[in-house]
Amino acid sequence: MPLDEKERIIIPDENGEEHLFEVLFSFDVDQTEQSYIAVVPVEQKDDDEVEVYAFRYEEKENDDNDLSLFAIESDEEWEMVEEMLNTLADEEDQDQ
Repeated sequence: MPLDEKERIIIPDENGEEHLFEVLFSFDVDQTEQSYIAVVPVEQKDDDEVEVYAFRYEEKENDDNDLSLFAIESDEEWEMVEEMLNTLADEEDQDQ
């Protein structure tokens, strides 16, 4: 998987302004052959409560560093992402 923890990506908003995000995790779903990524805004990452953004993504064929992001629209996809986020949070709590 080309995405590593602590990797940062730039995502433009609907107004074309670019924002820096830190990658929390990414994962693939074998059944659907879809890939997902969860990110937090870098300026919020040290706050007690951060807003996590999740997207389905596809890598551009000729460039491993260029991703196409897609909004998650189905409840099933959101449930999968939330489950992965909860698992990650549980593992982090156990490591401390």
